[in-house]
Amino acid sequence: MPAAAGTTCRAKHRHDDSGAGFLPMRIVAIANQKGGVGKTTSAVNLAAALALAGRRVLLVDLDPQGNATMGLGINKQALARTIYHVLVEQAPLGEVLHDVSPAGLSLAPANADLSGAEVELVDLEARERRLKAALDALETPFDYVIIDCPPALNMLTVNALVAAQSVVIPMQCEYYALEGLTQLLATIRRVRSQANPDLQVDGLLRTMFDPRNRLANEVAAELEKHFPDKLYRTVIPRNVRLAEAPSYGRAIMEYDRQCSGAQAYLGLAREFLQREESR
Repeated sequence: MPAAAGTTCRAKHRHDDSGAGFLPMRIVAIANQKGGVGKTTSAVNLAAALALAGRRVLLVDLDPQGNATMGLGINKQALARTIYHVLVEQAPLGEVLHDVSPAGLSLAPANADLSGAEVELVDLEARERRLKAALDALETPFDYVIIDCPPALNMLTVNALVAAQSVVIPMQCEYYALEGLTQLLATIRRVRSQANPDLQVDGLLRTMFDPRNRLANEVAAELEKHFPDKLYRTVIPRNVRLAEAPSYGRAIMEYDRQCSGAQAYLGLAREFLQREESR
């Protein structure tokens, strides 16, 4: 169901629990150009965990595969309007939003139409700022916007990085992880220098972690050595229930709240909010 229009609180402000009034809406990109690292799983479940913590959250599916859309129970094939229409046709973002579960979570969905946006954006004015403009114009009040980026450093990812204040980087602790991280950090630096000077790395998130794997432990140690202030303490384990949940169209906390995967993402949300409060 589309989000209600005409609210008195603009999206770019969020409530401060300390009673200090309203704070700028926080926009966070979940990005890694390498596929299969738990990026969409992390975007969906961090967004859902923040909603369960009482925050009003918008999840933007910016991946043409539409996995975040399906993972929250929306039939991507049946959608008449998606984030594609927002980026290419400049449709109001509020017109494509769906309220999903848990309460407090909304979704800007995607499907295969978005795969054409990369080509179509090339000749459009302010092509790298289309998502930022749509979020700036959004009337619905959100505390957090979580953007699920595609597994590529393309124009869609650039749109996310230009719109966001910060980036969370999910990564497996495997052989090529550090090389991919270097490429992504270089892209973030370019976006910061050319289009978004406020963009920061929120943190590195270790996903699909198996402590029995020697290489995983070695890569984790390297991350702790080189990024001590950026590495989330929370580690997302390999977990069958995490892999099953999307096929039921549910976030892991609603599918099996007691499993290790759900507890990890709830812990990540707590750590994420603690970092936010310390800013």
